[in-house]
Amino acid sequence: MEVIKNHLIQGKHQRPIVTDFFFTKNGSQKPIVIFAHGYKGFKDWGCWNLVAENFATNNFFFVKFNFSHNGGTAEQPIDFPDLQAFAENNYSKELDDLESVIHWLTDQNTFTEELDAKNITLIGHSRGGGIVTIKASEDARVSKLITWASVCDFGKRTATIGNLKEWKEEGVKYVLNGRTKQLMPHNYQFYEDFAANEKRLTIKTAVEKLRIPHLIIHGDTDEAIDIQEALSLHKWNPKSKLLIVKDANHTFGARHPWYEKSLTVHLQKVVEKTISFI
Repeated sequence: MEVIKNHLIQGKHQRPIVTDFFFTKNGSQKPIVIFAHGYKGFKDWGCWNLVAENFATNNFFFVKFNFSHNGGTAEQPIDFPDLQAFAENNYSKELDDLESVIHWLTDQNTFTEELDAKNITLIGHSRGGGIVTIKASEDARVSKLITWASVCDFGKRTATIGNLKEWKEEGVKYVLNGRTKQLMPHNYQFYEDFAANEKRLTIKTAVEKLRIPHLIIHGDTDEAIDIQEALSLHKWNPKSKLLIVKDANHTFGARHPWYEKSLTVHLQKVVEKTISFI
């Protein structure tokens, strides 16, 4: 298996997009799978490397990346050493980053013999599910869409709502990261970007526009994003497929750090069902 870690893709927003590639080097053009992490997430969180290896073993060209303003750096892509970047993140930047990754994959000459640039599946976890859904609805290069424990509405998320008057006056608000104990800053520009682009950032509208195969996977004990959000996504696109994973939480049993050599039972099922769907 070929694993290329921390390749830098230059996007539109000064900071690089730190990217990993997992594939079996065999000279055959493989379907591309691009994975987008969620809020307060990163490409090397928990089981994501094991997930990538599973896809590569099944002859996919698997790509995962850090959004340019997720708080990681090229030198330290794990966790959040760059809170200034995190403060300047927003949904539009994440959509731009995903577009830059797609552009790079379809235009590059490095892996021409190993990937099929006309067969691209997007997978997004949590907030990343909303990002890939919007991108899939507006980019004809995307062949299939799969969401894991996805949000259905950016307008009601922690990063968007709050005391707007106080947020505007102070210029920043903070959200505690329960694992790292960092106070994660959101500059007021986050809300301004959402308000200015609300039509584009309405996930319901994006879902209703989808004309490609669409799989929604959600755990029925998700403590972070209620299963009702998955049901809403499915209702908005009745042609989608919905898989409810019994007794699974928001991360399908995974956590960070992850020292086991195998996936959780729930995440293994998610990966198998995803591969089967593609």
